Amino acid sequence: MAVRAVRGAVQLERDAAGHMEEQVAALLTAILERNGLTADDLISIWFTATPDLHSDFPAAAARGLGIVDVPLICAQELDIEGAMPRVVRILAHIESDRPRADIAHVYLGTAAALRKDIAQ
Repeated sequence: MAVRAVRGAVQLERDAAGHMEEQVAALLTAILERNGLTADDLISIWFTATPDLHSDFPAAAARGLGIVDVPLICAQELDIEGAMPRVVRILAHIESDRPRADIAHVYLGTAAALRKDIAQ
């Protein structure tokens, strides 16, 4: 088994805890499904949120999905003028037999504009 990294992002419509939980859960679920992963394949997950998001920790959505024994951390994204607002990003470290080129990075909705080169 190799250690791989999976990226993803989602733009929230509003800063509300329930909405964040729903959208981040959808992003995590898509990452797992598109890469044929289970929670047991996760090593750790980094979450970042743009400075305009204050309602909740993105990692709370992972705990809500039952991902309870994986190290999670949240951080604030850089406050860059002109950057897309209300974005949660994920960097998940996983164990996988897939070659690096076959890892599916997931950018949902309008967040696909962030990485057109790898968004699927």
